[in-house]
Amino acid sequence: MVKQLYIVRHCKAQGQESEAPLTAEGQAEALALRSFFQQKRVDRIISSPFKRAIQSIEPLAAERGVAIEEDHRLKERELSDRPLSDWLEKLERTYSDKNLAYSGGESSHAATERAKAVIDERMQQDEEAVLLVTHGNLMSLILGEYIENFGFGEWKKLSNPDVYRINIESRSAERIWKEGEW
Repeated sequence: MVKQLYIVRHCKAQGQESEAPLTAEGQAEALALRSFFQQKRVDRIISSPFKRAIQSIEPLAAERGVAIEEDHRLKERELSDRPLSDWLEKLERTYSDKNLAYSGGESSHAATERAKAVIDERMQQDEEAVLLVTHGNLMSLILGEYIENFGFGEWKKLSNPDVYRINIESRSAERIWKEGEW
């Protein structure tokens, strides 16, 4: 059984589309992530296929010689398939109504379930430490499963990057990333 499960939010990026690369600041943050994990064991890295997620963890993966496994279930949740001028208000509603889905979008419940499937699969493996790289909205939904009342307000407080350690046995999570420390 996995003993350490880390969930990482990608570094600062140039946009929201799947091929948006990291900014220059985001590239520096990726190096900070590498330093942050210097003394931590990482046996496996599973990432969203979005470019910003991959680029965020590439320095660590290269240094450790650990392959980055892409898993589409860690991609960002799509709120809608059309532009929403009031997207922030609509997003906030999805935290109180987990089954609310907008045109062509995914509900909080559906997004959480696909992410939980990745975690459940990993828990059946023998790796010591697994690192999952994802996006802010999906990360907040995952954390809501382990931290009581983790919702929209907490999502707004997540940083790029951000790192939490999840304890599956105690069903808890703690933020271990300290902005500006690295």
